[in-house]
Amino acid sequence: MRKLLITALAALPLAVLAADPKTVTLNVRNMTCELCPITVKKSLEKVSGVSAVKVDFEKKTVTVIYDPDKARPEELTKATTNAGYPSEVIR
Repeated sequence: MRKLLITALAALPLAVLAADPKTVTLNVRNMTCELCPITVKKSLEKVSGVSAVKVDFEKKTVTVIYDPDKARPEELTKATTNAGYPSEVIR
């Protein structure tokens, strides 16, 4: 019985065991030109666990979908800040 259980668990896709993705929106400062969103997006895509990034240049925001087991909002704001675009989570 134990071997059957272990075999069944091993057959489960890893996605079943992963946490549900989370979405966070950040206010981003210093985005003044059309190239700024590219830099912000690239900085966030380098963070482990980030699966999607959408920058809204007009609103000066960025929406990020990420795996909470691999990334935290603090890491996202740090990534944009290190790229020269300080950000904060919209509560």
